[in-house]
Amino acid sequence: MSGKLYGVGLGPGDPSLMTVRAVEVIAEADVVAYHSARHGRSIARSIAARHLRADHIEERLVYPVTTGTTDHPGGYQGAMDDFYAEASARLAAHLDAGRTVAVLAEGDPLFYGSYMHMHKRLADRYDTEVIPGVTSVSAAAARLGAPLAEGEEVLTVLPGTLPEEELTARLAATDVAVVMKLGRTFPKVRRALEAAGRLAEARYVERATMDGERLAPLADVDAGSVPYFSVAVLPSRAGAERPAREAGEVVVVGTGPAGPSWLTPETRGALAAADDLVGYTTYLDRVPVRPGQRRHGSDNRVEAERAEFALRLAQRGRRVAVVSGGDPGVFAMATAVLEAASAPEYAEVPVRVLPGVTAANAAAARAGAPLGHDYAAISLSDRLKPWEVIEARLGAAASADLVLALYNPGSRSRTWQVGKARELLLEHRAPDTPVVVARDVGGPGERVRIVRLADLDPATVDMRTILLVGSSQTRVVRRGDGEDVVWTPRSYPRA
Repeated sequence: MSGKLYGVGLGPGDPSLMTVRAVEVIAEADVVAYHSARHGRSIARSIAARHLRADHIEERLVYPVTTGTTDHPGGYQGAMDDFYAEASARLAAHLDAGRTVAVLAEGDPLFYGSYMHMHKRLADRYDTEVIPGVTSVSAAAARLGAPLAEGEEVLTVLPGTLPEEELTARLAATDVAVVMKLGRTFPKVRRALEAAGRLAEARYVERATMDGERLAPLADVDAGSVPYFSVAVLPSRAGAERPAREAGEVVVVGTGPAGPSWLTPETRGALAAADDLVGYTTYLDRVPVRPGQRRHGSDNRVEAERAEFALRLAQRGRRVAVVSGGDPGVFAMATAVLEAASAPEYAEVPVRVLPGVTAANAAAARAGAPLGHDYAAISLSDRLKPWEVIEARLGAAASADLVLALYNPGSRSRTWQVGKARELLLEHRAPDTPVVVARDVGGPGERVRIVRLADLDPATVDMRTILLVGSSQTRVVRRGDGEDVVWTPRSYPRA
């Protein structure tokens, strides 16, 4: 009869934080296994030392390489794969002999732990139980005395070994974060925190609950003093006092065509860091509510007033995010903010524009690749420019054989523009020219259709619709699944 395998979580380092179940399992085990570096010392063994018996069989699983180099033909990964295979075979021999094996793991066995490599190789063959332990993340938050995550906040746990740009993007996008595996990655992690605008709030925790514990603002830590057993923590922002500033800023952000899945990491970070959110109420509703933030919603027809309001808030030291749908620079709020910011009284207010997925790109992706060649974007709204200008631009773009992305094609108060545009386009385009009619892309009412230009029905077009009108080269192809895709070749016939 085979023995039983246990993965035993020991907690973050203080032996008194071991669970009762962990102590029981070690006491009952025939074999106690633990990982160590070549020097032979094992932190896991030192945590559990008081519970080890003289008659315990100890299996020391010594890593062939940690941070150094190896001459293994498969490189580092090859050396580690061979090690895990050999170590699991040693444990399997004990299990086959009917012995109970307890594999010790700092923290929690299945949270960035070495035990999981044994688990993946043995748990499908032997009776197995995993004993959870207090993680270093929980220990760090407890030692800092700072809430880790509250309410709707999102906690992100990152290994410091990620590429610097990836760390920066994820740190900018999340509410709360813990970065593990510092040591030699610390300089990179510090740069990523600074680039994400989060360095001032970052805290450093070294050897939480162990001898030699150290807590400090991360910005004050000397990189040369950082061991592997340390973490960076961005604690909860809920209830935290937002810093007073002599000067604020305005960041104009695009939320894409619909909900949160269309936000970029940079935009998520700007929205999370803002003191005030300003925007059309429909777009503000796409942004999660965060404690301490003020939201200023307004009607969609007061862009200039909204822009000046945001700039005045920034003059009082507030960090303001002006929320726009789609991309803020495409028929949206960036122009209004920059126009207002060009006035002398706002010349000193910093203004940034962060891009978003615009409606044309979102609709094109749903339909295939209709914007694969040159195209023009034109708004059919005559609220801010005369129809005669729109008509002239439509004619010029159509005669140039450009694919057209027609924004704001219709609304309850504008019902005739689509029909007029169709008539004009038919003077330059064949009746069977494909038109993508995309409504509410990314939203609950999404509907994307492909129709012939001659069959375009203005009654099916409203303010939530965008039209993509193909060129003479645009093709519609029915795929094997029965779905039609639209694409415009990147090449163009020579004259």
